[in-house]
Amino acid sequence: MIQTNDKLLCIRGNSFYSEGEVYTVGRIVNNKYFQLLTDNNEDHWYATLDEQGIYVSFDSSVAENSKAWFDKIA
Repeated sequence: MIQTNDKLLCIRGNSFYSEGEVYTVGRIVNNKYFQLLTDNNEDHWYATLDEQGIYVSFDSSVAENSKAWFDKIA
């Protein structure tokens, strides 16, 4: 379960999220989608939590890798 202000560790980054950095969960949309803040905590992308894990998907023309992957920090 993901909650607002949880911390997520980026385990595979891309142009917007850096591997090894910790990011903060913003507003929860529903049990599958939520906001994941960027480095400055002023912008966000929508993340997905499903059977594959936690990730943010990007159009391949926008980001070098199409998905950034995360693990929840306990």
